[in-house]
Amino acid sequence: MSPRSRSTLAALRARAGSAHEAAEAEGLLAELARDPRRGARALVRALRKRREALFRETRRLEALLARTWALRAAGARAVAGVDEAGMGPLAGPVVAAAVVLPERPALSGLDDSKRLAPGTRARLAEAIRQQALAFSLAEVWPEEIDRINIYRAGLEAMRRGVAGLLAAAPRIGVDHVLVDARTIPGLTLPQTSLVHGDALDASIAAASILAKTHRDALMEAQEALHPGYGFAAHKGYATAQHLAALRRLGPCPIHRRSFAPVAAAAR
Repeated sequence: MSPRSRSTLAALRARAGSAHEAAEAEGLLAELARDPRRGARALVRALRKRREALFRETRRLEALLARTWALRAAGARAVAGVDEAGMGPLAGPVVAAAVVLPERPALSGLDDSKRLAPGTRARLAEAIRQQALAFSLAEVWPEEIDRINIYRAGLEAMRRGVAGLLAAAPRIGVDHVLVDARTIPGLTLPQTSLVHGDALDASIAAASILAKTHRDALMEAQEALHPGYGFAAHKGYATAQHLAALRRLGPCPIHRRSFAPVAAAAR
């Protein structure tokens, strides 16, 4: 490598920092192999550590994909993961997502949405939307939650999510569903319930992220429609701020009146 053709160390560090796949790190290490600069040698040492971390992440993601791969090896054409968000809040909808991922998605950091920092969750949600072969979102709002109860509402949201996926992408041929710790009523497709599935399976984790980020956006929009409750901050959960607002203002139209704190505030 001639001095004239070398990239600046700043540019090389930037490339190293943006490497999210082990293959990217390998390529940069090969480029640096004959660079004699002291800064390049230091970068090689750091990049080797980065490469090992990326290899570990690749193996972790492969473990999350193993169930889908096994189902496809057994004859399944396409496998969807399903999860919900928003069972516990005092206000707003319960949201479900159904997601079909490609065979090897590039989703470094994929995990149960509850384990992720907001920024990581937002980054992954965008990547999932871009890479998914298909996805669908479904909502069940408080009027229906109060009528059928929250447990059934969560199941109904998931059923609608799968139905929406099948209607939107019939050519994909979804023929198996992986569900986080539930059995969805009314499905004709085979389904497998996985306890803690959002931490064990890639497609369920992806569904948990889409459901969570979609619901959070809905609740942030409700802040302008129902000011004073702090929905943008707590997303409808029973925080001290929310409970104090309930006592002060009473329930609004998106509160779940079948939930005890809301019912008490309505008296």
